[in-house]
Amino acid sequence: MTQAIAQVLTDAVGVAISPVPVIAIVLMLFTGRARVNASAFAAGWVLALAVVSGVAYIAGNAADAGTDTTASDTVSWAQIAFGVLFLALATRAWHARPAPGEEPKLPAWMAGIDSFTAVKAFGLAVLLVAANPKNLLLSLAAGSSLAQADVSTTEALVALLVFVVLASTTIAGPLIYFLVRGTRAEAQLDAAKGWLVQHNGAVMTVLFLVLGADLVAKGLPSLTG
Repeated sequence: MTQAIAQVLTDAVGVAISPVPVIAIVLMLFTGRARVNASAFAAGWVLALAVVSGVAYIAGNAADAGTDTTASDTVSWAQIAFGVLFLALATRAWHARPAPGEEPKLPAWMAGIDSFTAVKAFGLAVLLVAANPKNLLLSLAAGSSLAQADVSTTEALVALLVFVVLASTTIAGPLIYFLVRGTRAEAQLDAAKGWLVQHNGAVMTVLFLVLGADLVAKGLPSLTG
């Protein structure tokens, strides 16, 4: 069980460190539909992570990635490719960071969050998992690495549950804090949002570097062993 959970820990932390989705749910908590929309957003996030990682595990398991050399090598090469992509994204994030004194730019859709419905909030969360390269690749990596590790189905399911829970902490955290504290949470949430907006580029650069190195390190032993 420990081995299975260890396979997904780095991936889960990588998904959890997602400034844009965190900023999005915090902004929702400042709207008139705070509880409904933020809850729908969190539900969409959790469901998307579960589906993507689960499908990756099922596909890898069906291909016998844990015992078949060809399938295992395919997973390893995919991990290395994902790692190289993350290293490239780290370079891009570093060069795209705002200059000193320059106001960081947020996605244009954030300006319309006030008018979101619960369905739109749910769909946005799904997109921020399935259409975001980092979150999509890490979710796929979590599922495929479990298939390659050749753990039991029960161990894999528990590990996938741990992956989804840990990867959702930064999304569920602001919502739970708001539900417990109500309007008293606004100052702290606004301060957290401001910090994430200001330091998004630096955070993502470091994160991409760590994830890239980790995925390459995961893939190499199976190919050279």
